[in-house]
Amino acid sequence: MKEIIWLFVIIVLLGVVSGFMQPKKRKRSVKKRKTATNRSTSRTVNSSFNRASKTCRPDEVILTSPLDALNGVEFERLLALYFRDQGYKVHEVGVGGNDGGVDLVIVDKRGEKTAVQAKCYADHNMVSVQTVRELVAAKRNHDCILTLLVTTSDLTGPAKKEADQFRVEYWHGGVVDQKLKVWEKWQPIKKMNVR
Repeated sequence: MKEIIWLFVIIVLLGVVSGFMQPKKRKRSVKKRKTATNRSTSRTVNSSFNRASKTCRPDEVILTSPLDALNGVEFERLLALYFRDQGYKVHEVGVGGNDGGVDLVIVDKRGEKTAVQAKCYADHNMVSVQTVRELVAAKRNHDCILTLLVTTSDLTGPAKKEADQFRVEYWHGGVVDQKLKVWEKWQPIKKMNVR
């Protein structure tokens, strides 16, 4: 019986000693975490255009920019402004990436939630079937009933088929352009052709 007690004591002591020998994990303070979060979501002026940039120019610039001059974050912001103006409550979920498949959650007057994924692609890039699948899966994480995929380009054939199968509404570039043109707040300045 004494051997069992001593064995138990030795095992406990070894566990304590090995715990002290493990490298310490650094805990970030709440203050530092808030600063990092604010820095990543702040809207800064981007002097040189970069479609892949995670920065966002001011709303006034976005509202006067054509779709092909917006980066992904700015396109998401433009949609947030559009949906708010249409009477939706808008929650900007995944601004600039790491969104898990949902960029915005819009809530209509009846309280129905829609998960929105925005893809700001050049015309030759098409939204893949994987994006549709991620949106369908991610809507559950946000308690959404409906899904909407909004892109400046279009969906691939398999992506359209998947969207139809899972009742994902999608707006391709032509639909987006039409809806935004009717909206009076978006006034893109046309590019001048210089010869």
